[in-house]
Amino acid sequence: MKRTLALVATSLLVVLTVMASLAVTSPAGATAGTERAQRRLNALGCNAGPVNGHFGEWTRAAVMRFQSRHDLSQTGGLNDTTRRRLYADSAKRCDRRPVPGGSGAGRRIVLSQRQNWVWLIRADGSVARQGGMVDNAGELGRGSYATGSYCGRAARIERNRSGEVWLDNFIRFAACGFGFHRIPTSMSNGAQIHPDWMLGTNLRQSHGCIRLSNAMSEKVWDFTASGRTPVRVI
Repeated sequence: MKRTLALVATSLLVVLTVMASLAVTSPAGATAGTERAQRRLNALGCNAGPVNGHFGEWTRAAVMRFQSRHDLSQTGGLNDTTRRRLYADSAKRCDRRPVPGGSGAGRRIVLSQRQNWVWLIRADGSVARQGGMVDNAGELGRGSYATGSYCGRAARIERNRSGEVWLDNFIRFAACGFGFHRIPTSMSNGAQIHPDWMLGTNLRQSHGCIRLSNAMSEKVWDFTASGRTPVRVI
């Protein structure tokens, strides 16, 4: 009888151990594996949000930023290839990226549709500011543009209205309605239509404009204040 009870207890212990192991490695819910990934992503400037072990949309967005930085397929999932890159000593930061080759020279703004990223580049080639964006590659084609007035419409509008939202710090750079601006905010309550942590991913899509964080939109506003500024979309 004692031997039978001992065998039952051992079996239960094995089952509980397996269940605990599955809980740690499961991508759903709060797990140690997800918490570890969140810590690593945050350390690399990928912005995974709170370290809570839950693999939600915020963490998925951070994985997408990491994948775009390493030229990986932007699935948002922690597949084997992404995990190996994430924990490698050679892992690159998400928030500091080199200016893409073939993007021109001199003072300019560069947009990478593949990376969902923006660079403000000084005349000497140094980067004044960079950050994530949301755009619509189906509407805005690749090529060379410049900030300014198009179709008889103002080049710069500090608070531009579009339907029921505000497009703050609107700077036009392509005919007729394409421009840089802050993530749209509701006229009724002032809230952004989506959070900053979606920037730098394909989780949202604009109507063709370049959506930026409030801080980045202010930098673009100041950067383009002196006149026409070349814009290169790659």
